[in-house]
Amino acid sequence: MSHSEQLLKKIENKEAVIGVVGLGYVGLPLAVEKAKAGYRVIGFDVQQARVDQVNNGVNYIGDVVDEDLNEMIKSGRLEATTDYAKISEVDAVAICVPTPLDTYMQPDTSYVESSANEIAKNAHEGMLVVLESTTYPGTTEEIVKPALEKTGLVTGETVFIAYSPERVDPGNKHFNTKNTPKVVGGITANCTKVAAALYREVLEGDVHEVSTPAVAEMEKIFENTFRHINIALANEMAILCQRMGIDVWEVIDAAKTKPYGFMAFYPGPGLGGHCIPIDPFYLTYKAREYNYHTRLIELAGEINNAMPEYVVDRAMRLLNEDGKALRGSNVVVLGVAYKKDIDDMRESPVLPILSQMNASGANVTVVDPHVPTFRLDGQTVETYSLTPELLQKADLVLLTTDHTAFDYEMIAQNSDVLFDTRNAMKDVENKPARYVKL
Repeated sequence: MSHSEQLLKKIENKEAVIGVVGLGYVGLPLAVEKAKAGYRVIGFDVQQARVDQVNNGVNYIGDVVDEDLNEMIKSGRLEATTDYAKISEVDAVAICVPTPLDTYMQPDTSYVESSANEIAKNAHEGMLVVLESTTYPGTTEEIVKPALEKTGLVTGETVFIAYSPERVDPGNKHFNTKNTPKVVGGITANCTKVAAALYREVLEGDVHEVSTPAVAEMEKIFENTFRHINIALANEMAILCQRMGIDVWEVIDAAKTKPYGFMAFYPGPGLGGHCIPIDPFYLTYKAREYNYHTRLIELAGEINNAMPEYVVDRAMRLLNEDGKALRGSNVVVLGVAYKKDIDDMRESPVLPILSQMNASGANVTVVDPHVPTFRLDGQTVETYSLTPELLQKADLVLLTTDHTAFDYEMIAQNSDVLFDTRNAMKDVENKPARYVKL
């Protein structure tokens, strides 16, 4: 029996031991789902504190159900460790580590390289390795494959290597790790077959097989570049509509009545999260290798990255209408997470807004029911509870994240000047006299 046949049999019989490298927003939900599917799962992370939390059943990811994590830990189906030597115990391993951009907007693949090298040190014949971290096309074959093959393993025969992008949307009430369709591309047909078989055993969503890892890598970037560019269009329309005295939100609502040829995207104070603000620039970086300049992506980035400054400028103009400067004014900012109903602060556009306001001398108070504290410009900032008294003392209330937990009727009743960047007040009838939207 070949190595692929042996591994497929282990996967089918739930005898395979699964490893997940990186226990963050992607890795921990995936580890829990694999354990729930009946596999023994070992999670690997370099942070001892995070490993201890997992082993104690302490959940720190919003998309993981507390009870599920506890049950998997207590049953012995899930454990976490910082000891990468335990890779030798696993039959399949998913790499779910960060791939940030550096200060020059170029991909930092050091976490992927380190993970691939640690796996290679402890790899054995008959192992499946799947990269899930979002990255530029070619990463799997340029980084993961050489690391494993230098040990003498042969791709498609004694080791199986594939790419399958994570597609998790934090806070989404309908789609999660379990039911979101998966795309899988292996270096060989055998690699694809083995990787797809594992995901089909674990997940409820469809598993779509593609011809190569590069196709799967490009697919993920294309998804988020599509959103990146269309959000930039919505932001540009918002700026233009404001100057023309047109309600951009009403324009979008009207446009989306067309049953074909239009998909609604909405403006906001900027882009947040690990994917949309970051992923398109992996492609920009890789395109240079092929002497191509991704003009549309970079232009969209300029528009989206300028939105925090635009919001601050609008806030200053609102205060100027009352004869006030931003310096010394009391500003209450509602929401610091990058999207509604989550605690995720990654790339939140609210952070540069707060930095600019602080630099201008504003007295800023932040309210976010999902984020008790956060880091800003090297300092720890505590958030406040939302009260009528807090709003009444504000010269300006800036609504930046439309959390469901906010009492919008109460906000409207107690705010003198309210700048709504999310159209969160659309269903509130009695808005403040000085109410403006993005």
